[in-house]
Amino acid sequence: MKTLLLGNEAVARGAWEGGCNVATAYPGTPSTEILENINRYSEIYTEWSVNEKVALEVAAGACFVGARVLVAMKHVGLNVAADPMFSMGYSGVTGGFIIVSADDPGMWSSQNEQDNRYYARHAKIAVLEPSDSNEAKLFTVLGFEISEKLDTPILLRLTTRICHSLGVVELGKRKEHNVGAYVRDTKKRLLLPIHARLRHIIVEKRLQKLKSYSDRFKYNRIEWGGKKLGIITSGIAYQYAREVFPEASFLKLSLTFPLPEKLIKRFSRAVKKIIVVEEGEPIIENELKAMGIKVIGKEKIPICGELTPEIIRDSFAEKKRSYPKKKMPLRPPVLCPGCPHRGVFYIINKLKLTATGDIGCYTLGALPPLNAMDTCICMGASVTNAQGLERAGGREFSKKVVAVIGDSTFFHSGITGLVNAVYNKANLNLLILDNSTTAMTGHQPHPGTGKLAKGSAGKRVLPEEIVRGCGVEMVRIGDPNNLKETETLIKEAVNFDGVSVIVFRRPCALLVKPSQPYWIDPEKCIGCQLCLKIGCPAIGLKFPDDREKPLAVIDEVLCVGCGLCVQVCPRDAITNKR
Repeated sequence: MKTLLLGNEAVARGAWEGGCNVATAYPGTPSTEILENINRYSEIYTEWSVNEKVALEVAAGACFVGARVLVAMKHVGLNVAADPMFSMGYSGVTGGFIIVSADDPGMWSSQNEQDNRYYARHAKIAVLEPSDSNEAKLFTVLGFEISEKLDTPILLRLTTRICHSLGVVELGKRKEHNVGAYVRDTKKRLLLPIHARLRHIIVEKRLQKLKSYSDRFKYNRIEWGGKKLGIITSGIAYQYAREVFPEASFLKLSLTFPLPEKLIKRFSRAVKKIIVVEEGEPIIENELKAMGIKVIGKEKIPICGELTPEIIRDSFAEKKRSYPKKKMPLRPPVLCPGCPHRGVFYIINKLKLTATGDIGCYTLGALPPLNAMDTCICMGASVTNAQGLERAGGREFSKKVVAVIGDSTFFHSGITGLVNAVYNKANLNLLILDNSTTAMTGHQPHPGTGKLAKGSAGKRVLPEEIVRGCGVEMVRIGDPNNLKETETLIKEAVNFDGVSVIVFRRPCALLVKPSQPYWIDPEKCIGCQLCLKIGCPAIGLKFPDDREKPLAVIDEVLCVGCGLCVQVCPRDAITNKR
């Protein structure tokens, strides 16, 4: 049976068909749909872990018992999980162990374009790179088998276009994998230096076996065409290169670390010129050059951004084609109508505070007209960046600094920074924007929701309980849709000596039923445009011929009735009663 699946859906199907017993993840675009789809299979235990490190460690523990496990994350999530990943590279596996890294060339939803094929080389673990949805499913199934056969974790490297493109997938049946009894093996799993030194020798021998296996792996294959030009490629770049160079010979690489050196040299001897087409860093290109093979690569093909057939074609064209400029208006992303974060950012802007920000939809508070965020480095960095600003800038400066973090991100990596601030007697003003979900990636649960991955009830952990347990003396709960209360609480916090935490709690606007929409009485509106400063996409302007100033108007289809605009209007021109 065949069906159309996204690459992420195909990985989930492959996990089920391959006998996966345990799957863990932390949501992050473009990887989120993997666990969401694995959730549908009752045979697999699934878990939204509090962060990627925890997810990988839980999976590792299950692997030690002999379970087949899969852990999924976006590329920057592997930075968080790198510590246990490197150790698992040394300890090896008992049950099949797949780490899915969804890289994001073009930075559609990320702060960098890192290429995690480097990680696998550094950790000395095998890499599989699918080129379409069917291979995404197939390589997940094969990944468990290769992992167990060669005692290695497998890095399944996807990219945004693989994750989110539909392809035809051949469906199969599930191969049940029975988990046996735990067998103690401290020399393998207890990485004391005396054991790790021995494991390093084993890892190097394993790499030699992997090299030999890569040369025999049938999905590292040669597709013969014209011998004047040979293309060596992998992943989604293979699809683009086939379109651009239909007459060329191809060496399609699927097990890309270790590379199949014998196969590569046999291919290179048979063609006159070689082009390496890879998206991201010149990893394959550099390894081929180290083998003494002359290739053309990143001197022609861009290293930045996603590849497309047009980009590859233009890279080798004698004359660059000119494309007509699209005359489309810019549509920057904005906070949703009724977003509970908007009121906090409005007050931050009003008070002219410096705000260290974090990863989440609240990052959009940095954009006009709110302009209420100064930094965004990584998950949890808002807390620690604020401490650094205070230490360098002094106490008076700290009265003008707030750290902003979401509820899910607080559980992910904000707690350690908070403990550090309390322990080191910092003057930290932390605002936790609690919208009761992981909103940016599609409303996944986290400890603060009290719900588990499959929807059943778990133990709810409230941020303020953790905060008090960390020793924070000033803890307040506020409603971000009440601007007067929000301003009072933030002023109290910044004037407090020590660590203060305010939890601004209101559910994400997409999780609640909209209230009666508001409208603007044109007889009362004076055109001051103060309502536009809250940055709500439901509010706009119209320009009547009989008025000198424009009138503010509310799109009643978009308005959810949050009432922020009512609180900033100086003439009581906004009402929900006609």
